[in-house]
Amino acid sequence: FAYPGETPVLNFSAQAEDPANRGLAVNGAYWHVRGIVVERAGDNGIFVGGSNNVFERTVTRFNRDTGLQLSRMLSTTPKDQWPANNLILSAESHDNADSDGEDADGFAAKLTSGPGNVFRYAVAHNNIDDGWDLYTKTDTGPIGAVTIEDSLAYGNGTLSNGGQAGNGDRNGYKLGGEDIGVNHVIRRNIAYDNGKHGFTYNRNLGTMTVSDNVSIDNTERNFSFDGGSSVFRGNTSCRSGSGTNDKTVGNVDGTNQFWTGTNGSRCASYSGALRWSYASDGRLVVTFG
Repeated sequence: FAYPGETPVLNFSAQAEDPANRGLAVNGAYWHVRGIVVERAGDNGIFVGGSNNVFERTVTRFNRDTGLQLSRMLSTTPKDQWPANNLILSAESHDNADSDGEDADGFAAKLTSGPGNVFRYAVAHNNIDDGWDLYTKTDTGPIGAVTIEDSLAYGNGTLSNGGQAGNGDRNGYKLGGEDIGVNHVIRRNIAYDNGKHGFTYNRNLGTMTVSDNVSIDNTERNFSFDGGSSVFRGNTSCRSGSGTNDKTVGNVDGTNQFWTGTNGSRCASYSGALRWSYASDGRLVVTFG
């Protein structure tokens, strides 16, 4: 834990960019890491290979791969030991960028992560690739279902200094890969001004629960779900100008207001500049106007 009133900064700028050069590697269980900044690592800022850990009010920034990533410790780690039941709480991850401009996300539970991992009140912004990456590959099969709730992704694909890279995917929430079905739960999140899609299934053919999310002014689609059987309830899509229509294949009912050329009535609450902060209890507070 950080000492009350202080913010320890772990600066790994002496590391070369290399997959072996992570800032913190937490491969144990039942750790609670709170209130620290991890920056400028040669790969992930915080790598989580263990289970049943809590990462609270951490900031991962300027790292040369994903800020905070959950994946197996070793290529030989069996699937029943993939990282599971971790909670990422009130965490921020921003301005992470690799030299190729295509791998550094804000947060990731991808390739080899187990079940029960939760992101709550987390903010991913201005990362060179995606805000969240839940990618799966045929080689390793499905990951465990992830819950992302009450979180925010904005400005991904463009760094805070305006830098961009042509290779990045630039989505707010990238939810799959390679036609593998995983039933993630994505609820009460906001995607704003990301460089590609706000929320994308990214070839996840599972039955995700996608509910009460808001997606605003993303460069391509606010919601991009071309396949699968996901269940959509209470989602809102808004634009301040022209743009690409949403695509939602799955179980969609009238509680959603997707964008097909005009804004629905709920969009009046989501105009103007985005601002965010954390309440004293760690809840994420997002306002517009």
